[in-house]
Amino acid sequence: MIETHKQPETAVLVALITQKQTAEQTREYLDELAFLAETSGVETKKSFTQKLDRPDTRTFVGKGKLEEIQQFILANPVDTIIFDDDLTPAQVRNLEAEFKEIKVLDRSLLILNIFSMRAQTAQARVQVELAQYQYLYPRLTRMWTHLSRQKGGTGMRGPGEKELETDRRIVKDRIAFLKEKLSKIDKQSQTRRKERDRLVRVALVGYTNVGKSTLMRTMAKTDVFAENKLFATVDSTVRKVTLGNIPFLLTDTVGFIRKLPTTLIEAFKSTLDEVREADILVHVVDVSHPLFEEQISVVQSTLADIGAADKPTILVFNKMDQFEPKAEWLETVLPAEDDEFDADQPMQIAEIPAAVKRKTALDFLRKTYLTQQADHVVFISAQTGENISELRELLYDIVREKHYYIYPNWVNVPLSESAEFGDGLAG
Repeated sequence: MIETHKQPETAVLVALITQKQTAEQTREYLDELAFLAETSGVETKKSFTQKLDRPDTRTFVGKGKLEEIQQFILANPVDTIIFDDDLTPAQVRNLEAEFKEIKVLDRSLLILNIFSMRAQTAQARVQVELAQYQYLYPRLTRMWTHLSRQKGGTGMRGPGEKELETDRRIVKDRIAFLKEKLSKIDKQSQTRRKERDRLVRVALVGYTNVGKSTLMRTMAKTDVFAENKLFATVDSTVRKVTLGNIPFLLTDTVGFIRKLPTTLIEAFKSTLDEVREADILVHVVDVSHPLFEEQISVVQSTLADIGAADKPTILVFNKMDQFEPKAEWLETVLPAEDDEFDADQPMQIAEIPAAVKRKTALDFLRKTYLTQQADHVVFISAQTGENISELRELLYDIVREKHYYIYPNWVNVPLSESAEFGDGLAG
């Protein structure tokens, strides 16, 4: 019998520890990069870090670290080397010369590959293809052959089978063609959105893999694809939902991420218009993630970049069932929140029941974010359904206010007296 099982691609990951990026942050970023690689079907064999003030202009890492990576690969052959930053065209050329037949990818190209894998609609496919061409145009080195469908593999899904000798003029023509095609699709999307102007629009936003699609499925009570992978959803999904007797549109949008390629933001303009044109934002956060505060900042920064930072927002801390406050954090929180806590007795923390520590930490977070960053804060678990009713009631109150502005004579039915349900696809 012939064995047809295909071995997964393998890779080593590389990142820098800099003055702006601590060793702990770098470890977390490498975990995220490994998750991105896994989502793309690549198994990580080893991660390398180096402490530098700035990337080496020639090979990103210094000579000694480069030799260390080469020695590891000689003893443990891998298919790909992935860097947790964008590489310049010169760095790509030099690294490809150093690593010969091993593929050299940077973070942006890896993300673009995942978007290519995940895109389902014609619009998303055109958006991703345009982003890939725009990203690769100034990098027409051997990296270009990574997109060859004939060779396959991570970093190789993409616009075409062009090799290094591909004429830049042909690539520019392709970019122009895709822009024109996307412009026509955008006009159709604008028409569809205008047809929905008479309903309040709510958009789910957040870092990738925080549970937006799971929450969408819970709120709309309809099937929406959700998976524990980064960028499980790159196409916007719109559902009509009714709370009480107030109908509104709920949109699940593409997740944001640290260092999201600028070409993707530009190409996904129409998709991001769903966020820009929303009346209310529901910012979903994975409170169980060790860097959730940084992820909040990334999302807020991206919202500001696309002109959507000033909208009424509900900050939804999801996965509260998985939240475990760190001991060093509790040492600061507990004295502030509990009058009976004695800071001179550090062993007290270990003796406090887990449920009490969790509740104290969540209460502290609620106060902190309500006073600093959010109009409304709620803690939920979309997976278990914990506190979903609180979110529904809060969302109902905010949507109702917007709805009555559009329909001042609408007859109100209290949420408690009416069924809550999703009405299905809204275009």
